[in-house]
Parts: sequence; structure tokens; C-alpha cells
Amino acid sequence: MALIQSSTYRSSTRSVGMGYRAFVLMALISVVLVGAVGSRLAYLQLVEGDRNRQLADNNRIRLIPKQPERGKILDRKGRVLAASQFSYSVFVWPIANTKAQWPRTQALLAQLLKIPEAEIQKRMEQAGYSSPALIRIARSITPAQVIALAEHSSELAGVEVEKEAIRSYPHGELAAHALGYIGEMTEEELKEKVDEGYRLGDVIGQMGIEAAYEKRLRGTWGGQQVEVDGSGRVLRVLGEKPSLPGNDVQTTLDLDVQKAAEAALGNRQGAIVAMDPRNGAVLAMVSRPAFNPNWFAGRITEAQWQTLQRRRFPFVNRSLQVFPPASTFKIITTTAALESGKMSPDTVLPTYPSISAGGFTFADWNHAGFGPLDFPGGLKWSSDTFFYQVGMRTGQKPIIEWARRFGFGQKTGIDIPGEKAGLVPDEAWKQAVLKDKWYIGDTIIISIGQGALQASPLQAAVMFSVPANGGYKVKPHFLKNHKPEQAWRNSLDLKPSTLRVVRAGLRAVVDGGTGQAVNSPNLPAIAGKTGTAEDPPRDSHTWFGGFAPFDDPEIVVVAFAENSGGGGGKICAPMVRQVMEAYFKAKKSA
Repeated sequence: MALIQSSTYRSSTRSVGMGYRAFVLMALISVVLVGAVGSRLAYLQLVEGDRNRQLADNNRIRLIPKQPERGKILDRKGRVLAASQFSYSVFVWPIANTKAQWPRTQALLAQLLKIPEAEIQKRMEQAGYSSPALIRIARSITPAQVIALAEHSSELAGVEVEKEAIRSYPHGELAAHALGYIGEMTEEELKEKVDEGYRLGDVIGQMGIEAAYEKRLRGTWGGQQVEVDGSGRVLRVLGEKPSLPGNDVQTTLDLDVQKAAEAALGNRQGAIVAMDPRNGAVLAMVSRPAFNPNWFAGRITEAQWQTLQRRRFPFVNRSLQVFPPASTFKIITTTAALESGKMSPDTVLPTYPSISAGGFTFADWNHAGFGPLDFPGGLKWSSDTFFYQVGMRTGQKPIIEWARRFGFGQKTGIDIPGEKAGLVPDEAWKQAVLKDKWYIGDTIIISIGQGALQASPLQAAVMFSVPANGGYKVKPHFLKNHKPEQAWRNSLDLKPSTLRVVRAGLRAVVDGGTGQAVNSPNLPAIAGKTGTAEDPPRDSHTWFGGFAPFDDPEIVVVAFAENSGGGGGKICAPMVRQVMEAYFKAKKSA
């Protein structure tokens, strides 16, 4: 008993105060924990409250931008040249996943859409992984890709497929250089345009009318602010701003004339410009090789890219590029001679197989001469030796002055980008560039449109408009409006006798001269001029420009074939005939 009592006593003495101490210890721990949690809550609410509320809002409030429908581009009769159609685009919602979760999703997206994973990642990084806005990563996806994305939707959290207005060019390559195309903005373009309301993934006009009238065509973005649940389902719309479509742009282009010009040039490398000589309204503009602007509405395929690679500079608008104008320039040489008073309208000159000057021999194109000719005869047969003599008698200064007054050596001011000014060489230019002085041979060469002289097919159309409209230099343009003719042209103050001689010569070219191939029983009387420009060691360039009806001209057409060989009367005059036939046929049936 004693042992038992002693044992019990010892056990009891060791337990004295243990329960109390445990209670105190637990109380202290609770106080510490509650204090820590309370402090943290206080910190989160008082110090980090605004930030955390914003993060919470970002997780439940979503911005769904609505891209505006781009305005249409129409021809002069209201026919559609560029419009919009609905297609499917792929968007990601960065905030839907953590940054660590996105790589797996990006890899699957890249596989299904056949685009580089690095491209998707770059777009995500540009937007930021906490962005609450939808970010486009692909447009105009195929039906097969839509189905594939739907089948993998459980693995693609934060990825959405939406309908979107995509640019469409119903006539394919037709008028591609005049219309241009649209493309997604580069980082550099976005930096320049961000203050104008552009955002990541926006498209913008890249050339032609699309670029020139971007502000009219673009429209205004809209969107919805919605509340979503954890799965991304929309619970309610918090606010909505409708997008505003862009304005339509009606152009001066004529679809019938454009189609005819495209067919006339065919697969030749070159350009055709058709224009109203009374006011500079561009009726058609063709350049070859060309491209299909529809290819750039979505992601260009490898096959399409390879097709473009096989073409020689398909994005260069040859209507606005510069080349030696050849014998079409004899219009200006004639004008300079008569307006300067160095020669009279009644002048008759002998022509030869060749002439010698400055120690060089300059041949006529037929190597025989044409006998005595006056100015209309010189233009009719495009006699080089006739115009060599005109150039020597007139001198370089009047020829250079009148070339510039006709608009050579300067941009026409047409309302699309990419125009070249060309060159009218003079003594100062030759000294600065070639470190040489001006010789009589330079004057001889420039008098027939060769040498360093360069002009574009569009500038040539402006030149032909001067004798067509009675002596006015017009400003080419694409925007159709109701401005009077006088707003688009300036008088060159030509003498009536000069106009009479030039017009008579251009009519003679077609009526029995080097441009007879432009004649057709379906056409009124035409006036025009051929041109063949040497471009060694390659084949020569060829030209033909003409206007009709001769008595009251309403259309000028210039055709240019780059390195075509042959002569302007053989290669380019038939092109001009085709365009004019289409114009007058459409006019008759209207």
C-alpha cells in the first residue's frame, strides 16, 4: 500500500500545474496567430486594398473589343472594289491563366493553327499576361481549324474563336496597286499610331487607296465590358459601346475600263493608265506583275509567298515608277521649239539616215530618213533626225523648262503613296552627279526622250492631257467628288498655234503614221504618239499614249511595256485600242 501510495504521490506531484501551462501556451499561440492574420488582413485591406480589388476585378471583369467594319471602296458607278466579309479569328484572354500555364496552351495552339509558337508568345508578352482584353493571334482561319479548336477546347482555357469582319477584294488582283491592301500593324507602326487609338493587332492600309484614305475607311472601335465567372462564362453586360463602321470611299476608277486595261496588259511587265484629260480623274491603273490583296487579309500561305517570289517586284506600282519616255517626249520638244520662238509652226526640215554632232553620229530609227518634214510630219513618222535638229536649234534650256512645266521631274500629286518624281537632267545635275559638263549631244539625246530623262506612265498621261484638253496641266486623283474641272487643272498658256500643230501631228500618227494599230471601226478618231526607249543590254521599253475623241477628248490612255522589245506602235498601241473600245462600248450602252 505504501508503495502504491508513494507511487501515486510521485505521479501526482509531477502533474501539478501542467494543465494550466498548456492552456496558457495555447492562448498565447492563438493570440499570435490571430494577430498575424489580423495584421495581414489589415495590410491587404488598408495598404494593398486598391491593388487587390483591381486584381479581383480583372479576374471577373472582361473587356471584349469590337473591331469596326472597314468602309467599302467603290468605283465611279458605285460598284464594289473592296469590302468586308465575316471570317473566324482566334483570340487569347491572357488573364484567364497564369503565366506558367500559358506555354502548354501556346504549344497546342501553334500546332493546330500552324503558326510559330514564338509568334504567339511574342504577342502575349506585348499585351502582358495580366491583360483582361482579348488579343488576336490569328485571323481568317479555315473551317478545319475551327473544328480542331472546338475539339480541343477543354485543353485551351483562355482561347476563343470569334467572328470578325475581314477585308475582301472580290476581283482578286484587279487594280491591286491602286487599291492597295491591309495588313496587321508592325511594332514600329503601332508606336507611331498609338495616340490615334490604334491597338495591338489592328490592321491598317499598307499601300494605294487603302493607305491614302485610312482615316475615312477605318471606323471606330467599340466593345463590351462584361462580368464573367471562373470558367469565363458571361454573367452580365456591364456596359457597351457600339463600334462605328468606316466611311465608304467612292473612287474615279471605272470597273469596265480597269478590267479592259488588265486584259490588255496581260502578263507583260509594265503599266497602263487611263485618265479623264479634262480633270485628271483616274479611270484605270494597272501594273504588272501584281499580287492578290486577299492573301494579306489573313495569314499568307507558303504557296502564296512562293508565287510572289517568282514575280519580279510585284509590289512595285510601275504606273508611278520612272523610265525614259522615248519619243512620246517629242510632244514637249515640239512645244518648246514653238513656244520659245526658236522655230515657227511652218518650219520644214530635211531628214537623214543620221546626223553628226560633237564628234558623234546619231542615227534615225529607220536608218534612211523620211525626206523633208514639218512638225506634224516629224511627229507622224517620229523622225529622230528631224527632232535632233529641232533640239539643236532650240537649245537645252527651253526644252528643260517646258519638260518641267508639263510636270516632268516632279510628283503629280496623285492621292496615293509611292510616286516617283523622275528626272529632267540639266547642266547643274550633270556636273553634280557625273562631274562633267553639258554637251550638244546631251541636248540631242534629251530631245527624243532618251538619256538620263525619266518619267512615269502617270506623268506621260498628264503630258498627253495637255494637247487633249486645250493646254491645261491636270492633277491626277482617285477620289470622286463634285469639284469643277477648273479645280483640278492649271493653264500652261500655250499659243493656239502650238496646240494646233501638236494636235495635228498626234492625229497624223494614228491616221497613217507609226500608231495606226490603235485604229478600230468601233472607235472615234484618235490622236496619239508611239515611243521606243533603248535600255541596253536588255530589250527596249515601248510606249503608246493616245486620246479620244479627237475633237472633244474625254479619255487619255498610256500603255507602257517594260523591256518588251519591238516598237510602241506594235506592242502598246493595240493595248490602248482595247482599253478605248471598252470605254466607248460601256458609254454607248449606259
